[in-house]
Amino acid sequence: MNRSSRRRRDPAAETIARGVASGEELFGGKLAHNHGAFAHQDAHLQLSLLGTFRQLPRLVAASVRLAWRTDPRALSAVGLAELGRGVAGAFSLLATNQVLVRLFAQGATPDRVRAALPALLALAASGVVVSLLQALSTGAAGRLEPKLERVAETSLLSKTARVEMATLEDGDFKRLLQSASWGTDASRRMISYTIGIANALISLAAAATVLAVLHPVLLPLLALITVPQAWGAVRDARRRYASVQKWIDHNRQQGEVAWHLRHIGSGPEVRVHGVGDYLVEHFERMAAAGEAEESRLARAEAVTGLLSAALAGLATGVTYVVLGWLTWTGRTGLAASGTAVLAIRTGTGALTRLVEQVQQTYKQSLFVQDLERACALADEHAIPRGGLPVERFPDRIRLDDVTYTYPGRDTPAVDAVSLTIERGQVIALVGENGSGKSTLAKIIAGLYRPQSGHIHWDGIDDTTLDRDQLFGRVALISQSFTEWPFTAAANIRIGRPTTQGHTTDGVATTVPGPRAHPDTAPERPGPTPDPALEAAARYAEADRVIDELPRKWHTLLDRSYVGGVALSGGQWQRILLGRGVYRDADLIIADEPTSALDARAEIAAFERIRALADSGRTVILITHRLAGTRLADHIYVLDHGALIEHGTHHELLAHEGRYATMYHMQANQYETGHNGSGHNTAQPPG
Repeated sequence: MNRSSRRRRDPAAETIARGVASGEELFGGKLAHNHGAFAHQDAHLQLSLLGTFRQLPRLVAASVRLAWRTDPRALSAVGLAELGRGVAGAFSLLATNQVLVRLFAQGATPDRVRAALPALLALAASGVVVSLLQALSTGAAGRLEPKLERVAETSLLSKTARVEMATLEDGDFKRLLQSASWGTDASRRMISYTIGIANALISLAAAATVLAVLHPVLLPLLALITVPQAWGAVRDARRRYASVQKWIDHNRQQGEVAWHLRHIGSGPEVRVHGVGDYLVEHFERMAAAGEAEESRLARAEAVTGLLSAALAGLATGVTYVVLGWLTWTGRTGLAASGTAVLAIRTGTGALTRLVEQVQQTYKQSLFVQDLERACALADEHAIPRGGLPVERFPDRIRLDDVTYTYPGRDTPAVDAVSLTIERGQVIALVGENGSGKSTLAKIIAGLYRPQSGHIHWDGIDDTTLDRDQLFGRVALISQSFTEWPFTAAANIRIGRPTTQGHTTDGVATTVPGPRAHPDTAPERPGPTPDPALEAAARYAEADRVIDELPRKWHTLLDRSYVGGVALSGGQWQRILLGRGVYRDADLIIADEPTSALDARAEIAAFERIRALADSGRTVILITHRLAGTRLADHIYVLDHGALIEHGTHHELLAHEGRYATMYHMQANQYETGHNGSGHNTAQPPG
C-alpha cells in the first residue's frame, strides 16, 4: 500500500464533495449565470488594507449622496450629532488630563480634589452631551434608514415594472436583479456603517490630536498597535467574501430544495412519490457541506485573529515601554502618561472600528452598485413613454414578415410570419407545442418587439404608437395566469386596476355590462364591490365560485394564510376569464383559456369568447382543443415558428393539411378512444 492510500482522508473535504455531488445530481452543477458586466468575481481582491482606505472617500460620498436625496434634514442632524460627539470626545480626553494633573499635583489631598473638581464637572458634562448627541443621531438615523430603503426599493420596483419583457427574461438581468434586491437593504446598512466611519474618524482624530499634544512620538505608536488588527480584519473580510462568491450557487441550490419541501404545490408529489426523504437527504448533504466551509472559515479566522492579536499585543507592549521611558526620563508627566494611555486605547479602538466599518461599507456598496446598475439598465431598456396616441382600435392589424428569436437560441420562435387580423373577428392560432403561438400573441400585444418585420395598426407602424395606450387596448387571458394571493374581488379587479380606461369605440356592448364610475372603483364593504365587477364575474360564471367562498368577494385566495382558501384549476380559469372581461379591452388574447375546465364549462366558455367578438371585440384564441376553433373566423397554423397554412375551419379541413390531420386525430380520440396513431388511449398504459 503506497503512502497516498495510507494517508488519512480529510473528513471536511469528503463532506464538501458529497454536497457538491448532490448539486450535480439535482441541478447538473452550479446554478451560475453568465454574469456579463455585472460580476464581482474579483471584488474581494480589492479588499487590501491600503485599498480599503483608498475606497473610503468614494464609499462615504456615495452613501451621503443617497441619504441626501432621501432626507437631507435627517442626514444633517446625524452629521452634526456625530461631529459634536467627536468634539465632546476630544474635550473629555483633555478634561481627563486636567483631572489627572490636578490629582497628581503637590499638596494636600482635599486641596487637589477641589482643584480637580471643575475638570471633573466638565468631564461629566461632556458625558451628558455625548449621550444626548448619541440619542439625536440614533433618532435621526432611525428615521433616515427605513426611508432610504423604501425609496431604493420603490425605485427598483417601479423601473423593473416597465422594463421590456425580453430584458426581464434575460439571464444576466435576472442575476443583476437578484443582487440589486439585496442592494435595497444594503443602501440602508450603508448609512449605519457610514455613521460608524464618521464616528471612528472623529474619535481617531481626537485621540491623535491629544497624543500629538502630549508627545509626538506617541502618534506613530498608535498606528503600530492598530495595523496588525486592521490587517487581521481585512484578511478575514477577503476570505469570507471570496467564500460567499464561491458558495453562492451552492446556497441557492440548497434554498431551492428547502423551498420545494415546504411549498404547497410540491406537497402532493413529495408525499405520494416519497420525494421527501430523497430531497431531505440531499438537503442534509448540501447543508453539511456548507457547515464544513463555515468551520474552515472559523479555523482560518481563529489563526488570523491569534496572529494579529499577538502582533498587536507586542506593539502595545512596545508602546507602553516607550511611554514608561518618557515618564521615567521626565519627558512627559505622570498625568500626561495616564491621559496618553486613555488616548491610545480610544485611538486603537477607533482605528479598528474604522477598518471594520469600511470593510462592511465596501461589501454593501457592491450590492448598491448593482442596484444602481439595475435601475440604469431598466431605464435603458424601459418601455418607452409617449408616441402617437391610439385614438381608436384599428379595423385591421397587419403583420409583415415578423421574426423573433429568444436570446441564446439559434432558431427563431417566430419566423417571417405575415397575417391579418380584422376587427371583431376571432382569430385562432394553432399548432403543436413550441410552434410559436404564444410568442406570436405576445408580439401582437406589444410585449415583444420583433427583430425584423413590421406590425401596422390601420397602416401605422406600432413602434410609433404610445405603448401604454396600446397596452390599454389589450387583455390577456393566459394559460400561465397569475394566481394573485389577494381577495376574489382584487383578483378580478386587477385586470383593470385603474379607472382611467377607454370604452370600446362606438360599439354598443352588453358584455360585461356598464363600466363603473371612478368613485366606485375602490373596494367597499358589501357583497358587490362594484357593478362592473359583478357583471364580469357573472359573465365568466365566476360568480358561482365566489358565492361558495366563506367571505364571498372578500375571501383571500391563498390557503397559506389563515382564512384563505384554495381554488381548483377550473375555478381559477373562471376567475381569470372574469379578469379579462372586466378589463373591457378591444383586443383579447386568450391563451389556452379552457385547459382546466370540464367539457360543459369549456363549451360555454368558447361560446362566451365568440360573444365577445360579436360585441365588437377582437379575439386571438390559442388552443389545442380544435373543437373550439370551429367558432373562429380565421385559423392560422404554425409549425416551428413558421406559418404553414391558414383559412376557415371548413377550408382547412378541405385542404387536408396539417390542421385537418390534427383535427381528425382529436376527433378519432374522442370517438374511438384512439389517438390516431394506432395506440389505444382509453386505458392507461400498463
